[in-house]
Amino acid sequence: DLHGLTREEAKPALEAFIQKARIAGHRCVLVITGRGLNSKDQIPVLKQGAQQWLTHGRAAKQVLGFCSARPKDGGAGALYVLLRR
Repeated sequence: DLHGLTREEAKPALEAFIQKARIAGHRCVLVITGRGLNSKDQIPVLKQGAQQWLTHGRAAKQVLGFCSARPKDGGAGALYVLLRR
């Protein structure tokens, strides 16, 4: 759950979470980013950051893909992340 963290706090938290989940053998995880409703101009800074980190950051080597979650799991404020074996 990255919701409520700053961008600087969220990146290492996401990287550590992805690494621990992969080591634990998880194949799909839910990352909650929030929708940016409390951000300046209500822009989803963490969701944009998470998408960038999952495609170009340290976590990218451990990720096969990701997409927005279903409404019951957080909708636009969350991502399903598929991890490599």
